[in-house]
Amino acid sequence: MISLATARERWSSFLGCFVAVALGVAVVAMSGLVLLSDGTKVPQRLAGAPVLVQSPAGTQTGGVFVENPPWAPQRAEELRRKLAELPGVAEAVADRSFYAQAAGTEQRGGERQGHPWSAAALAAYDLSEGRPPATAGEIVLDRSLGFAPGEPVTVLTARGPQRFSVSGTMNGPGYYVTDRRASELAGGVRTIGLLLEPGTDATRAVAAARRVVGGDGTVLAGASRDALAPKQDEMTRWIGGQVLTAMALLSAFVTVFIVSSTFAFAVAQRRREFGLLRSIGATPRQLKRLVYGEALAVGAVAAAAGALLGVVLAPTMTGLLIDAGFQPAGFEVRLRWWVPVAAFASGVVVALVGVGAASRRASRVKPLEAMREAAVDNRPMTRLRRVAGLAATGAGAVCSVGTAFAGADGIVLLTLGTAMSLTVGLTLLAPVLVGPVIRTLTRPLARRPGATAVLVRENMITAVRRTSATVAPVLATVAFAVLITSAVQMTQSADTARQAAAVRAEAAVVPRGTPGLSDAAVARVEGTSLLSTTVYGGEGGAALYAAGVSSGFEQVYAVPAPRGETVVVTAAVAAAHGWRKDHAASLTLEDGRTRQLHVTAVVDDPMPYQVLLPRDLVRDHDPSALADVAYRTTSAPTRLPAGLGADEISVKAYAASDDAEEDRLVWIFTLMLVAVSAGYTAIAVASTLLTATAGRVRDFRVLRLSGATPRQVLLALTAETCCVVTLGAALGLTAAAPALFGTAHGLREELGLPVELSLAWPWLTGAVTGCLLLGTAATVLPAHVALRRMRRA
Repeated sequence: MISLATARERWSSFLGCFVAVALGVAVVAMSGLVLLSDGTKVPQRLAGAPVLVQSPAGTQTGGVFVENPPWAPQRAEELRRKLAELPGVAEAVADRSFYAQAAGTEQRGGERQGHPWSAAALAAYDLSEGRPPATAGEIVLDRSLGFAPGEPVTVLTARGPQRFSVSGTMNGPGYYVTDRRASELAGGVRTIGLLLEPGTDATRAVAAARRVVGGDGTVLAGASRDALAPKQDEMTRWIGGQVLTAMALLSAFVTVFIVSSTFAFAVAQRRREFGLLRSIGATPRQLKRLVYGEALAVGAVAAAAGALLGVVLAPTMTGLLIDAGFQPAGFEVRLRWWVPVAAFASGVVVALVGVGAASRRASRVKPLEAMREAAVDNRPMTRLRRVAGLAATGAGAVCSVGTAFAGADGIVLLTLGTAMSLTVGLTLLAPVLVGPVIRTLTRPLARRPGATAVLVRENMITAVRRTSATVAPVLATVAFAVLITSAVQMTQSADTARQAAAVRAEAAVVPRGTPGLSDAAVARVEGTSLLSTTVYGGEGGAALYAAGVSSGFEQVYAVPAPRGETVVVTAAVAAAHGWRKDHAASLTLEDGRTRQLHVTAVVDDPMPYQVLLPRDLVRDHDPSALADVAYRTTSAPTRLPAGLGADEISVKAYAASDDAEEDRLVWIFTLMLVAVSAGYTAIAVASTLLTATAGRVRDFRVLRLSGATPRQVLLALTAETCCVVTLGAALGLTAAAPALFGTAHGLREELGLPVELSLAWPWLTGAVTGCLLLGTAATVLPAHVALRRMRRA
């Protein structure tokens, strides 16, 4: 009961804790609902088949999303024939896909919208006008493209622009040609659809199909058919999952940080109150229970509000993620009742964990504290806090040293570890650091005429706990904002420099509005091209990114180009699959055929592809392959007619734009993390200053009785806030600097290129300015209200 009454009476002290827990639970609830939603649906072009058979998956690697290996041509036809003979099966249709794109439209990377006409029977839509294609020069396409039966249309394929006559239109997406023409344009078969006779039990058909397929595929029915959703959607969902997970973990970390600092400051301000309770018989255990009760009361109400807010905002968050590219179009969030319940429980646990240190401090208050009048902090630092602060700072120093010698993946983890450890360490050590630093920095104020400057200096020095509690959130805001944005900026700049330095060419021809370059576009370039494909090989048929290259590749990349029945692999791939130079490597190509290729070279990482093959070999086995880029090695510019979907740009510009979509997602991810961390710490800044100002009403009254004007009081408070924000920003830069220096050194050593330390100055300026404005408002506004009340009294 006392805990509830105290929490209600001191609501302003716990406001920041309430908001932090509520927002943390809301983020966890939203993230959980989105992550656990099914999201993907059965592709429209396959939804008309009640049973689908998918080729077996190869070895999967985290973060790599490619199609399953196709069946060998003979095996695909054998399976299709056996499945068609099953009782109740009207037809078994082998589905193929190839690249097709009408002029004036756009497609994303990896899309293959061309199919054989027989596969149209698997779609959930039907022919709307005209008739099926009967000759190699006829095509059926989406009526939304605006073409009518009988009209000519130019469709860009992997070979180049092809002229077709529209024989009919459909009510859904896709380009459908005769089966014979599709076999010339497409690769292997990965899906076989079963059309059932009326009245056939789908469950029996599935069981019969599984007996036929055995371990050579997966039989899908009902909702499980969503496994055939485009791999781009699966990759998008994976990226979105990483974003949501990072947001949830960061929210939990910062929530504990804010709850801990809020209650620690509240306990420091209430020492006389706790001393009075001790003097009337309260035991240390009772004081600890009192603080835990307050945290439970605030945490439970805040967690309930946050869980409800998370459920309400989940659809809105889903829409934002779709717009940002972190979820596929058409994704829908699904409500699961236990997710907000779990989020509520996590909020209560976080509140109780965060208040642990404050409760122990409250239990150690002596009865004589009730007699204390002065606000001087004679012992602002406990031994345990000093040890923990030194340990965290030491861990941060070790991590910062590690960034100078780690690889690319290790740099990211060690950078975050450095920032988090140093932020925690400097926050814990702030009471020790604040006094000497402020004395040094504010020494000029002591020499200024007038009492205001001296008052500002002495208030900050004597009230070390209050100053430290205010510095901590500013430190965290600046450290995380500067570190995250600067590290991303340096990494992207270094990656661009690496790609540009690795290429020896005059210019690059790149796709414009298309997922790749056709043979017609590549033929215009005097140089070499990279014909992108996927091959499967090694243990478990692992998917490997490959490219078909011509003899000019050696001039551009200084790497020997494979010829004939040969292959070049990277060192990482060779080590993973036991391949060595002058040995054979067994690879399954896009049409499902397996080739034994002679390994002529093992090249150092990194390379843009894991496997290099002769270009003619790739084209023979992957009729739909597109080139990612073509490099011009001559001085004369390339003439590119309209309609090829290609542009010529500088090599440096291509290096900067090669991962443009990935960079865009990284920056959006970065902004979200910065927004979460900055938003939470802004709450802490405002809450701490609001609580501190509310507790200084007695000081304001003394100043007014001493002759200070309201303007002088407000000026002194503003000056204190400026000094606190400046100190917090300096400590934040101190926490971020070792990680940034280590990152620059690590990138320099790994890439062998000059990588200079760079700060994201706009973010640094924005973070400091935001803290200053928010802190000033949280200090001056309540003080102004308190002074007005004094004048009326």
